[in-house]
Amino acid sequence: MSAAVVASGWAAIAPMPVRAGDAPASRWLGSAGVVSDYLFRGLSQTDRRPAVQADVEFAHAGGGYVGGWGSNVSWLADASTSTAPISSSVELDLYAGWRGDVGGGWSWDAGVVRYQYPGSYPAGFTLPHTTEGHVALAWKGVSLKYSYAFTDLFGVAGSGHSGYLDLSWSREFAPGWSLDAHLGHQRVKRVPGASYSDWKLGVTRNFGSGWSAALGYYDTNANASVYTNARGHYLGRATTVLSLARSF
Repeated sequence: MSAAVVASGWAAIAPMPVRAGDAPASRWLGSAGVVSDYLFRGLSQTDRRPAVQADVEFAHAGGGYVGGWGSNVSWLADASTSTAPISSSVELDLYAGWRGDVGGGWSWDAGVVRYQYPGSYPAGFTLPHTTEGHVALAWKGVSLKYSYAFTDLFGVAGSGHSGYLDLSWSREFAPGWSLDAHLGHQRVKRVPGASYSDWKLGVTRNFGSGWSAALGYYDTNANASVYTNARGHYLGRATTVLSLARSF
């Protein structure tokens, strides 16, 4: 469940450097990698198992962008039964928006993302496909982002108009090394006990040539009675996630 920024923990695709006096150029960006556990807003999407993920984006010189992101998931299929089979095992996110710099280290981003989960679902099942809009403001290494659900939130009936607030910080402390922190709060409307907060502290190592690795510690205060799957696994437990990615 991610878009321009991969929610499982590796860094967002950074803009290509521009020499002084040059106009920014339209360009294709992308990344591919693996994570030891795909976390979205602190919750495991793969039941503690690894995921392979990839992103491709076209960024226009004027600030507009459009792209797609994909990953394997298991949280839907894990709920499958013989009487109510679910076959979905892929997440595909399509997104578009506009971003820009306003000087003094400030930047902004506004856009929309459609989370799609191809597969088959039983009759009467609330489909997980979700549409969210977001606005974000960043200053140097600090960013604040708010996401708003225009539809039901990931298959939770009646949860439209839910929101997620994301405060993130990243700072380079040595050449090629950065410290990353995050605090988020998911508000789920009209579903008692489903709202929760999540947090992260991690380190990222950039090796050059687009390669990077990240290690993060994640935790939540999500209600275990709401976020425990059919296998008896609590999806919001404290965990560490290792990722390896290459951007291009």
